[in-house]
Amino acid sequence: MKEQILGLHHITAIAGDAQRNYDFYTKVLGLRMVKKTVNFDDPGTYHFYYGDENGTPGTILTFFPWEGIGQGSNGTGMATEIAYAVPAGSLDFWKDRFTRFNVSFTEAQERFGETLLPFTDPDGLNLSLLVPQTADSRKGWETAEVKQDVSTKGFHSTTLSLKKIDPTAKILTDIFGYRLLSQEGNRYRFITDAVENAAVIDLLELPDGNRGHNAAGTNHHVAFRVANNEIQMKYREKVQLKGLQITPQIDRDYFFSLYFREPGGVLFEIATDNPGFTVDEPLAELGSNLKLPKQYEPMRTDIEKALPPLH
Repeated sequence: MKEQILGLHHITAIAGDAQRNYDFYTKVLGLRMVKKTVNFDDPGTYHFYYGDENGTPGTILTFFPWEGIGQGSNGTGMATEIAYAVPAGSLDFWKDRFTRFNVSFTEAQERFGETLLPFTDPDGLNLSLLVPQTADSRKGWETAEVKQDVSTKGFHSTTLSLKKIDPTAKILTDIFGYRLLSQEGNRYRFITDAVENAAVIDLLELPDGNRGHNAAGTNHHVAFRVANNEIQMKYREKVQLKGLQITPQIDRDYFFSLYFREPGGVLFEIATDNPGFTVDEPLAELGSNLKLPKQYEPMRTDIEKALPPLH
């Protein structure tokens, strides 16, 4: 495996209602619930992981559904859009489906020669379904209503909104190995050649933009992927050499994490592939059971009482 950043690992966002979030992502969008656990710092709050069958890095969207947290607002210093790759010819299916389920969406548009369908989830999180110029070869999760020929394949890209893109661009190019691919107006597309998919970061320069407010309907952080702990720690050193503060390695049970805030204000994570989501339940049962970090297992009864019921 290459000693490189391997594109996106996962993206974490905030929701305001656990049941509503679960229903939208598993039933409407047709993603698999890969892991149902709790927030490491707030065990009275769920942490949901949605993705493909295996929970492959580059497909994982995670949520902290803080009940009644209130509405956030997008702005500079945060990731403001997530684009999922979908098969060519699938957008009409999704328009019909979104209409049927009262999902807010706008007309399809072109960006860098690719067609995308912007929509929002029930909390107002900005997402889009995008047909890439080169067909995405990943196998999406299939449900009774969302079949393989239309299902999401995983992330195509995410957009970071920034007052100035240059300091963030230097992190992407000088540390993470991305390169500038193209520019459309104030949108700059960066790509890594280390992987075929989940390889794109768009930087949107908004000099007069207001700072975002993290709450429901906004993204909390963006995680980049590395193959293992050894490579991860090499990147920790690279980030430190740039004069940025970065956390020690943190065990998140399904991967190991480092966190730092890049100069534009976005919280970045570097996450490992190992050990993966089957470390505590078999592939066929992923997401079926409430899994707790080991330090909270003695408190299981109290935690289960505190968490909102999920049907």
